[in-house]
Amino acid sequence: MNIIKDVFFDLDRTLWDFDKNSESALRVLYEELKLNNYSASFEEFLKVYRDVNARYWNDYGAGKIDKTQLRNGRFVDTLKSFEVNDDKLGKTMGERYLQISPYQTHLFPSTKEVLTDLKNNNYRLHIITNGFKEVQFTKLENSGIIHFFDDILCSEEVGVTKPHPLVFQGALSRTKAKANESIMIGDDFKADVIGAENAGIRGVLFDPEKKFESNATIERVEHLEEVPPLILGIK
Repeated sequence: MNIIKDVFFDLDRTLWDFDKNSESALRVLYEELKLNNYSASFEEFLKVYRDVNARYWNDYGAGKIDKTQLRNGRFVDTLKSFEVNDDKLGKTMGERYLQISPYQTHLFPSTKEVLTDLKNNNYRLHIITNGFKEVQFTKLENSGIIHFFDDILCSEEVGVTKPHPLVFQGALSRTKAKANESIMIGDDFKADVIGAENAGIRGVLFDPEKKFESNATIERVEHLEEVPPLILGIK
């Protein structure tokens, strides 16, 4: 087996704590737009939004909708769940959310320490994300981790989303990395692990909430601190 030289990371829910950051942004929206007029509590609003948002991202990944439909539709449909038919308010929510959320800076524990460790051991680090380019760079910069990465590939640049092989092939081509000398770490089993392995890249599932049952065929870490020793042990 070849020694690993290039380490690819997903961003959202792997390094950048999407759920915490999204909740922070939504709290601002909830207060700013007085959404308590429509829902009994922020917690109720958050639960409905997360369910709707997950559905919209699934549709986006399947190519059923474009990013404009995703950005606005998820809020329009959330409002409709509370019997509020206001497309204009939904659009305003979508625009404000994108102005607020990328500036939130919650990272998973030890993110900076792990990236520093890998960099000090001369690994080349990269990002492969299904998130949108105009917000992903903002997240990385404001979280103070953009300087760790040699390349940041947003799947929309390729025209398809992970797990499509073209995304991973594009990343390998841009970084001049070899698939058998690369590893991909991400929280989405299908998009990150299966997608990477179908492109010949070793896939590792980041599973901090232990959602997946132990399986000998799935290489998994629950904490980012496990990543450097795992990679250093690959010969």
